[in-house]
Amino acid sequence: MTNAITFALPSKGAIAEPTLNFLKDCGLRIDKPNQRQYTGVVSTIPAITVLFQRATDVLYKVADGTAHIGITGLDIVYENMDENLVVIHDRLGYGQCSLVVAVPETWVDAEGMADLLDISLDFREQKRRNLRIATKYPVLARQFLHDCGIHHFTLVKAEGAIEAAPTLGYADIIIDLTQTGTTLRENHLKIIPDGIIVDSQACLIGNRAALKTSPELLETVRVLIEYIDAAQQGRGYYQLIANIKGENASEIAAKVAANPVTRGLQGPTVAPILGINENSNQWYTVTIIIPSSSLLLAVEHIRAIGGTQTIASPVRYVFMENAPTFMRLLKSLS
Repeated sequence: MTNAITFALPSKGAIAEPTLNFLKDCGLRIDKPNQRQYTGVVSTIPAITVLFQRATDVLYKVADGTAHIGITGLDIVYENMDENLVVIHDRLGYGQCSLVVAVPETWVDAEGMADLLDISLDFREQKRRNLRIATKYPVLARQFLHDCGIHHFTLVKAEGAIEAAPTLGYADIIIDLTQTGTTLRENHLKIIPDGIIVDSQACLIGNRAALKTSPELLETVRVLIEYIDAAQQGRGYYQLIANIKGENASEIAAKVAANPVTRGLQGPTVAPILGINENSNQWYTVTIIIPSSSLLLAVEHIRAIGGTQTIASPVRYVFMENAPTFMRLLKSLS
């Protein structure tokens, strides 16, 4: 077996374009010679061939081994979990949404799942029928409802926009994905506060058997994960470069490190600026890598100790000793 690997990506839907943007930001640009074709390549890793599919089909292709890895929604994985699948990375950081229970706004007494249990019993006793629930996620819906003690319900299979189901009369409530809740509110529905079933986002999945049996495939996946992990780590940091005057490098380093926000990942790097001396003092260039959340605090401290011309640059990659996601994958495959 060679190290050729098939990477399934969503061809349409909410996470299709964000997936391409995410991979590009990780240094893994997808080249698609013909926009009408369903294949592409990753220029950075020639061993990878891209296969474009619907988000749900991405999961199926990976599960049956047609594709070795893929990106899809975590909600799709939970709904269709297969023993042949392994979730390599469950937080790619985009495509966030939640699978929720939503009821008509007019149901003023429905403030929690316990209230919905009472309502389902009322439907059974007074209307002589089950509570009808429209959803595209029957597995997750059924499991969640049973966990809440709700058993008198009928799941109504729905396609397309199901927010109108209660208005149209073919369901009483819905269980569906939402990002902001705006569409639900526009259709006069409200989310049950404790009715959040899954918090989802884009995830990276793989075929367990293929990854366990082929060291070549696993090595190619490791390279892919190295880029993803390093890019995600890098987004949390800035590199600061400033010029500071002092007697020696140790004095400058001590001043910089005196404030916790400017100690950086492994302390400051201090280097002399050759040929510039003033009254026995030497100018030094200080370089530190600091968390994005500490950027302004770090700049202010550098100013306070005499720093000039401070440059702040986003960090594109931070490669750790090992890619954390790959180490977790090895553990899950063992």
